[in-house]
Amino acid sequence: MIGRAALGQLLADDPRIALLSATGSTRMGRAVAPRVAARFGRCLLELGGNNAIIVSASADLDLAVRGILFGAYGTAGQRCTSTRRVIVHESVHDTLVERLERARAQLRIGDPLEPGTLVGPLIDRAAFERMQQALEQARTEGGVVSGGAQALADRHTDAWYAEPALVRMPAQTAVVREETFAPILYVLSYRAFDEAIALQNEVPQGLSSAIFTNDLREAETFLSARGSDCGIANVNIGTSGAEIGGAFGGDKDSGGGRESGSDAWRAYMRRVTNTVNYSRALPLAQGVKFDV
Repeated sequence: MIGRAALGQLLADDPRIALLSATGSTRMGRAVAPRVAARFGRCLLELGGNNAIIVSASADLDLAVRGILFGAYGTAGQRCTSTRRVIVHESVHDTLVERLERARAQLRIGDPLEPGTLVGPLIDRAAFERMQQALEQARTEGGVVSGGAQALADRHTDAWYAEPALVRMPAQTAVVREETFAPILYVLSYRAFDEAIALQNEVPQGLSSAIFTNDLREAETFLSARGSDCGIANVNIGTSGAEIGGAFGGDKDSGGGRESGSDAWRAYMRRVTNTVNYSRALPLAQGVKFDV
C-alpha cells in the first residue's frame, strides 16, 4: 500500500495489523517502529542504505566499472541498494576514476520511457535541491565534484533531471556518511585491506555491499564476520538489485528483518505450539501426581 504519513499512522496504530512491513527512509522507520511497538505489534523495516563497493588491487576493472556505474546511476541513484561509495585501492585509484569519468559522461539522460535512456529524472524538485546541497557540502569538505548540474531543463520544464555526479573525497566526511537519494558517487582510496573494511562499515547504514577482487582471501574475509556488516554482501557483482530467492534487508539504520528468501515467511506468520493427547490418560507436567 502506498500513501502518505496519515495512512502510515493509521496502519501503525491499528491493532488488527499484526505485522507492518514498511519500506522507506530511516526517518520513517524511527517514527513507525515505536508506534507499532506501543501496541505490541511487529515490524519488518526496509529502510535506507549507504552502500559501498570495495575495489581491490587485484580487481577486474572491466567488471568493476560496469557494476559501479549501474549501481550508482541506474534509476538516477534512487534505489535503497544504489551504490553511494566506492573504496578503491590506491594502486588502481586513478585508473578507475578516469574510466568512471569517461563512462559517466556517456550515460544518456532522458525520458525513461524512451529506448536507450540510462538515467531518468529525480522524483521531485526537493530531491534535486537535496542533491545540490550534498554536492556543495562535499566541496566544502574537500571533495572534487564532476557533474551534478541540472539537465534537460529546456526540454522538460516540469521534471528534474540531473547529471550523474562523481565526487573524489579526501576522507569519509560527514556528507559521505549520509544517504542522499540521488545519482551521487563518492570515491575514496585505501592502502590496507583492513582500512577498506573499516571505511565501509563506518556508516550508520548497513544494507548492501560488494567487493571486486580476485584475491580469495579478501573475498572470504569480506563475507565473514570480520568483513561487511551489511545484510547483503556480494563478490564481483554490484550492490544494486534484489536477487529473487535471496533474503533482502539490512541492519543498523537500514532496518531489520528480511524480505524474500527462505527465512522471510516466518516474519509474516504467527507461531503456535499444539499438543494433542490421543490417550485416555492425562500426563501432567514435571510428573506431578494429582488425583481427584
